[in-house]
Formats: sequence, structure tokens, C-alpha cells
Amino acid sequence: MVASAYLLINAELGAEEELVKTISKIPNVVEVYVVYGVYDIVAKVQAETMEKVKATITSSIRRLEKIRSTLTMIVVENA
Repeated sequence: MVASAYLLINAELGAEEELVKTISKIPNVVEVYVVYGVYDIVAKVQAETMEKVKATITSSIRRLEKIRSTLTMIVVENA
């Protein structure tokens, strides 16, 4: 099974489109969307191992400027 997680992101006002472009270029990021609601961006991260998923989130995405906060939801079971 491939390891997956969804990352909900709050961005600085007006930085959403720029962040989506940047995040979509990061290895292991398979989907990125601007959304309305409590969060501004949703990203899906997939990799061969959960360690690679965690590294992508913590080292590549969460350190980006203009990201205010994140919430990570790790997939535990595929339908």
C-alpha cells in the first residue's frame, strides 16, 4: 500500500495561487487545490513510505513562507 496524507493549509491572504504553484512542483505531492472554507489549500501527498510522506510535509511544505498553519490527516485505510 502506498502511504498517503492530506494536508489542509492556511495561507497568507492573497498567497493561495502562488503557493499552489509551488506546492504542486514538490516531489510526492500528487494533488493541490485552492478551496473555500476554514482552510485555503488542500494537498494530497503520496510516497512509498510514511517516512517519505512525513519528510515531504515537514521539510518541503510546512517550511514555505506564506503558510500560516497546517493540519495533516494521515490515511490509515483505503476504500
